[in-house]
Amino acid sequence: MLSKFKYVSSLLLVLLLAGCQEDAPKSAGAAAVPKVQVGIVTIQSQKTDLMTELPGRTTSSLVAEIRPQVGGIVKKRFFEEGQDVKTGELLYELDDSTYVSSYKQAQADLESTNASLKSAELKNARYTELRKQNNVSQQDLDDAHVAFLEARAKQKGSEAALENAKINLSYTKIKAPIDGRIGISQVTVGALVTGSQATVMTTVRSLDPIFVDLAQTSLDQLKQRNFLSQDGVEKGSNKVSLVLEDGSKYQYEGTLKAREVSVDESTGSVTLRAEFPNPENLLLPGMFVRGLIHELTHNAALLVPQQGVSRDVKGNPIALVVNKDNVVESRILTVERTIENQWLVLAGISEGEKVIVEGSLKVRAGSEVSTVDMKRDSKTGAIVAANAGGTSAQGN
Repeated sequence: MLSKFKYVSSLLLVLLLAGCQEDAPKSAGAAAVPKVQVGIVTIQSQKTDLMTELPGRTTSSLVAEIRPQVGGIVKKRFFEEGQDVKTGELLYELDDSTYVSSYKQAQADLESTNASLKSAELKNARYTELRKQNNVSQQDLDDAHVAFLEARAKQKGSEAALENAKINLSYTKIKAPIDGRIGISQVTVGALVTGSQATVMTTVRSLDPIFVDLAQTSLDQLKQRNFLSQDGVEKGSNKVSLVLEDGSKYQYEGTLKAREVSVDESTGSVTLRAEFPNPENLLLPGMFVRGLIHELTHNAALLVPQQGVSRDVKGNPIALVVNKDNVVESRILTVERTIENQWLVLAGISEGEKVIVEGSLKVRAGSEVSTVDMKRDSKTGAIVAANAGGTSAQGN
């Protein structure tokens, strides 16, 4: 009987404890899960200069390869290799003895033909008067006139021969045809040179101004033309800046002067020629450089920080956008190029929308989030909290 009482007492105790648990308040663990906090940047349109970076090489604006126009022995050299020379400055002198002789012979021939011309002229005049008096035949007058014409033609030929001899004599003194810097001499005193030989004696190059030939693919040119047809896009200033081989920026700005009218079949590129001032002769022909050309200006560009753009499995650029209900949406973007650490977006994002730039790995499309306003620092390009004293959200 006592055992049965204990059993009933235990059962009542269990039921009482169960009732107490049902009436107890819910635990703190059953509270709502807090929203994930993400950093967002509000996209605003802005006027943006679109720069195109192209590889290129420097080339002289003027090049004169010095070759002899007459043959002879190099008698003297008048310049120091590597110095600046002016137009008309004497560079070489050839042995001119044979050309002086030819010039003097031509002078003598001219004097002889001048004398013959004078004699023929007098005879023609005399026969003309005699014919009026009928003292000579018409045939004699005609012969005298023909002799006069022949003498005058020979005199002109002698004048031309003298001029040619004078020119050849002047060619023994080889002068600079342009202003510029002269290179290394390929001939020495005592060397024999011939007229119009293939080997140059030296080269003069004009270095100020200097040209830079840049290579742009024909595909990039087509893209640029198509982009120019969009609203808000206009031609740039065509100003060009240079980055040198060591990564430093050239201090002077150049101007795009011309575009080649044909495509190089071997490279598929078009040559763009820019002109730069070069007063210190820092740029030398043949240097490799990179040119930055201001080809286009977008008056309403939408720029999205690169850390707010990722790629899906197909390689499409995507961004996570927070809508007005604080819900995350996934957008596929159409991007045109990078500008510093930002993407220029053509489609997929509208002005005023909020793109997640920090904390995107913690959320996915459809998640409800809380946001912290971020901004891009104009000096460093880093994404920082919008309030000056704030801290950035957690990283991606």
